[in-house]
Amino acid sequence: MNHSRSIALKVRNMSEEEKAPEETVEEETEEKQAETPEEKPKKKKTTKKKAAKKKTTKKAAKKKTTKKKKPKEPEVPVIAQGDFVLVEMTGRAVETDEIFDTTDEELAKEEGIHDENRTYGPKLVVVGEGYVLKGLDDRLPGLKLGETAEVEIPPEEAFGERSPESVRTVPYRVLRSKGVNPVIGQQIELDGRSPVVRSVGAGRVQLDYNHPLAGRKIVYHVKATERYDSDEDKIRSLIGRRFLGVDLDKFQLKILKKKVRIQIPDEIFFGENIQIAKRGVALDIQRYFEDVDEVEYTEVIQRSS
Repeated sequence: MNHSRSIALKVRNMSEEEKAPEETVEEETEEKQAETPEEKPKKKKTTKKKAAKKKTTKKAAKKKTTKKKKPKEPEVPVIAQGDFVLVEMTGRAVETDEIFDTTDEELAKEEGIHDENRTYGPKLVVVGEGYVLKGLDDRLPGLKLGETAEVEIPPEEAFGERSPESVRTVPYRVLRSKGVNPVIGQQIELDGRSPVVRSVGAGRVQLDYNHPLAGRKIVYHVKATERYDSDEDKIRSLIGRRFLGVDLDKFQLKILKKKVRIQIPDEIFFGENIQIAKRGVALDIQRYFEDVDEVEYTEVIQRSS
């Protein structure tokens, strides 16, 4: 009995000794964990390149926000073939610097070429329709509205080259019989033409039927001041071309599909050559408005108060 008890004690002691190292390991692990400092969360590192990119992006954003777009300048209208425009113009001969034509009344008086029967001011031109000298008419397309341009025209596109065949000699008595007293340099009226007297002598007079500016280069200073775009404005401009000096607002217009009705103001009922003017306006309208078959004029007489 004692022997078996001692054996049991030994076994028990051995079992306790075998268990002891495991407990020691666990204790040591716990101690190490206690000694090891707590790990701090790692901070994300931003590279220099990324920082530089951010700065560049910010600068670019600033530039975009601060940079203002320049407002577009309005485009200047350019004259084209067929346009209805009002034109101021002055023409002079290059060789002599002599002004021979102008729409400026004051300048005409200064240059001694003023005509009492002429209406001054901007002139209606339908581009390409022969309202002005051909050489000028051909150079109007492409000019800018509102800008003054200098247009040089060679003799052949102006008043033509001088022709010896256009110089004739007539008897002095023929001119005297028609009431003409010829003086050298004078422009006379003869048989519906206007020759210039070049010489007088021995009962003969030399007449030059060439244009006074034939063979000369000329220059025009031109400025298109206004362009008419609507049908009503175009028709009013055609009326103004025939009825000179009349307030165009006094003409009442009604534009129908195939007819234009024009009411004549009472102040010109008995105007000189009114029937010729009315016919001229009608033909002009039908020329530029192909759909118009009829132009009707009305005259309204109101009871006087």
